[in-house]
Amino acid sequence: MIGYAEADLPARLARQVTELEARVWPGSAPGHDPALHPRTMLLVDAAGTVTAALSLLYKPVPLADRTYRAAGLSSVVALPELRGRGLGGRLVAAARAELAADPAVDLALFSCDRPLAPFYGAAGFAPLPGTVLVGGTPEDPLATDAPGFDKVVMAAFFTDDPAGDREAFTGVRVPLHPGSVDRLW
Repeated sequence: MIGYAEADLPARLARQVTELEARVWPGSAPGHDPALHPRTMLLVDAAGTVTAALSLLYKPVPLADRTYRAAGLSSVVALPELRGRGLGGRLVAAARAELAADPAVDLALFSCDRPLAPFYGAAGFAPLPGTVLVGGTPEDPLATDAPGFDKVVMAAFFTDDPAGDREAFTGVRVPLHPGSVDRLW
């Protein structure tokens, strides 16, 4: 596993990530909003091929009279021909461990399609029942409970009071608002 600030990702690896994402999500735009301090994590095989990738995005999130330092997982992808071999799970677990060790991060918070919740659960993230992430911007929001979405909000808490903070984030609408580039992470 290797990681880079997205802006420092070597061109050869960046090109592979872009091609991989385009294969899995045709029409997707590469890269993330620099204001979210994107960090790219990769699994690369011995031949130098990116086999799995994800991005970590960072942003303060105000909730319950406090501002939390949040990180989110975005663009989690593995080579389609290598799916089912545990690459994505290893990468997601490594991302969680990195976030847990970062004293500047209070929690990891993101949404995923409902069928993927067990995948993220196996890496140490837990669903937040009834929680809705409100992405986009305050003027142009995009919520995880929008019509046609079947999303689950997942989290891991790295604070001094993880149970209390989990309670604060359960069953509420969280004003994530990452902007117009990364409307949800």
